[in-house]
Amino acid sequence: MSTVIEQPVEARLVAAAPRMPSIPATLYYDRRDPFAVRMTFPAQATLEGVEVCWTFSRELLAAGQEGPEGQGDVRVRPYGYDRTVLEFHAPEGTAVVHVHSAEIRRFLEATHRLVPEGLEDAHLDLDHDLAVLMRDAC
Repeated sequence: MSTVIEQPVEARLVAAAPRMPSIPATLYYDRRDPFAVRMTFPAQATLEGVEVCWTFSRELLAAGQEGPEGQGDVRVRPYGYDRTVLEFHAPEGTAVVHVHSAEIRRFLEATHRLVPEGLEDAHLDLDHDLAVLMRDAC
């Protein structure tokens, strides 16, 4: 069984222009980091021309389906019946994207089949992580 889930999604960038361009993005989940999800935008979709990856909690993504969540760099909220808004705040500015809620729900369901909610800590390898931290501290 794979330990990774990768799901392409279509994100719509909310900008000042009346047209919201569609940009590719990928949602990513790895059982070895069971509390986190990543959303990656390819270089051609970013102002800097480099791939951008945001890491945030799976719990935030799930809770943001029901109501506004997040107070930091990543915020998630429902928008109408079929969209989810993700806001990414950085010193350079804020990016706001809309994603079909059904795509996010499908992704979350797959992650919960891989690592059920509440059992994330059983998939952590704390001995390995501690060894890496100690090695890097020397």
